[in-house]
Amino acid sequence: MTRSAMIEKPDPWRVPVAVEKIPDTGLHRDLEADQATRVAVAEMGSLREVLMLQASFDVTPKSGGRFQVEGRVRARIGQTCVVTLEEMESDIDEPIDLIFAPPDQIPEMAALVDEAEESDEDTPDPPEPIDNGIIDLGRLATDALYLAVDPYPRKPDAVFEPLVEAPDPEDHPFAALKALKVTPKKSGAKKPKDK
Repeated sequence: MTRSAMIEKPDPWRVPVAVEKIPDTGLHRDLEADQATRVAVAEMGSLREVLMLQASFDVTPKSGGRFQVEGRVRARIGQTCVVTLEEMESDIDEPIDLIFAPPDQIPEMAALVDEAEESDEDTPDPPEPIDNGIIDLGRLATDALYLAVDPYPRKPDAVFEPLVEAPDPEDHPFAALKALKVTPKKSGAKKPKDK
């Protein structure tokens, strides 16, 4: 799904948290998507169904108006096996560890990430922007789910076996030449005998 297509549709799961209301000690949230939300998440993610979707987050204030969000997203999704075309279910268990920063800090922090990419050290992820003073935990959980989905799901015991056909004896490189083969004409006249 293209980014522009995602922008046109509203987020299927919204759980906004105002950063001004996050205490200095941090905030813990356990989330569980209801049936309507799971249907919307499945539709937007082109999944057959979302049977269960849960998330657990700890939001911790950091210096400079930044926040660290750590947690897990767990889900059970319905997909179709790419080999057998049978329905199957897949489990998702995705860890999350992100930094959210005020939008004005993003360019500066992104430049630090770019510099770190040029060195041999581990490159940190660039921060996510705090949008209008809000960190949307539902959107974060949904994005993590979509990134963790296997686009080519396959049942554990599924084996691709190509269709084997007996070779056609007329199908060989010289088949076209055989069609051009000239057969001698039979005539009633006899050859003259040598004397």
